[in-house]
Amino acid sequence: MARQIKYLRHKLDKIAADGNKFGLERIDVDHRLVHRREMTYSYVDASGVIGRENDREEIIKLLMQPHPYGDGDGDKSLCVIPIVGIGGLGKTTLAKLVFNDKRVDKLFQLKMWVCVSNDFDIRQIITKIINSASVYATAPAIAHHENMNNLDIEQIQSRLRHKLCGQKFLLVLDDIWNDDRTKWMELKDLIKGGAVGSKIIVTTRSDSIASMMGTVPSYVLEGLSMESCLSLFVKWAFKEEGEEKKYPNLVEIGKEIVKKCRGVPLAVRTLGSSLFLNFDLERWEFVRDNEIWNLKQKREDILPALKLSYDQMPSYLRQCFAYFSLFPKDFGFTGVHVSCLWEASGLLGSPV
Repeated sequence: MARQIKYLRHKLDKIAADGNKFGLERIDVDHRLVHRREMTYSYVDASGVIGRENDREEIIKLLMQPHPYGDGDGDKSLCVIPIVGIGGLGKTTLAKLVFNDKRVDKLFQLKMWVCVSNDFDIRQIITKIINSASVYATAPAIAHHENMNNLDIEQIQSRLRHKLCGQKFLLVLDDIWNDDRTKWMELKDLIKGGAVGSKIIVTTRSDSIASMMGTVPSYVLEGLSMESCLSLFVKWAFKEEGEEKKYPNLVEIGKEIVKKCRGVPLAVRTLGSSLFLNFDLERWEFVRDNEIWNLKQKREDILPALKLSYDQMPSYLRQCFAYFSLFPKDFGFTGVHVSCLWEASGLLGSPV
């Protein structure tokens, strides 16, 4: 260990010397300031969602079916359905469509929506579940959040089990990043008290998290069809329905633009929004011929969504991910080829 520390100090000294040699500027950064996703909410205007009708029907079918496997611990009352896919595909939007469907209201006595996001804090999640249950169990005019700041964890978990006891419920856990199975099992044990037929929908970008939490096979969300992408693009690029008919030349360019989005709705929305109320042919051609990262980005656009995925990677995976930037666009390579290059570059950790 002493030799390793000595080697590491020597390496850091060399990096510092190189920095001085090349005149690099030292910048102090608060490493706690990592981009976080905004909290989500359950409402969605279904009429404004394009291309997810079939996905909604498939999820509702899963909600209607009896739990085929149990959760692996002999409990038949809780089924966990994971929706998995890359950032920007619309996992949260699909969950909202299902959550607000009138058929779901008839299936479940109680509905709850909780955005988990980055911090898988048991106390915080329990509090959110209780408050969500209070909102959907009462009339909107008298719905209120309970003040649980002065309660200890024992009192809070008791209140949670009381809320769920005997109720056939649907719980949506949106935007899961936690891969700690111990924490998930702890939470699951606390929400098992519902009636038979209760179900949980989780949305996540991680296949491994989906496998860890799911009790049925993951629902892998695919990209939108070309037709749906174009409809979505037109919706965001033009102000009024039918306005695009006045600009057939722009629509043809739009078709080429959405091909670059590869079915990702957030990318389509970003590019469409960048052209809103702009009918200049050169501007549309600029968007078509340039990459999305050359455009001005807003907080809810595609690049921040992808950056969030990058921020969540462990440091060794960030190195591997960054290595891809060395390849030219559309370069063809195999997984074996890249892993060999990673290993030769010292980017892969030693096998355990």
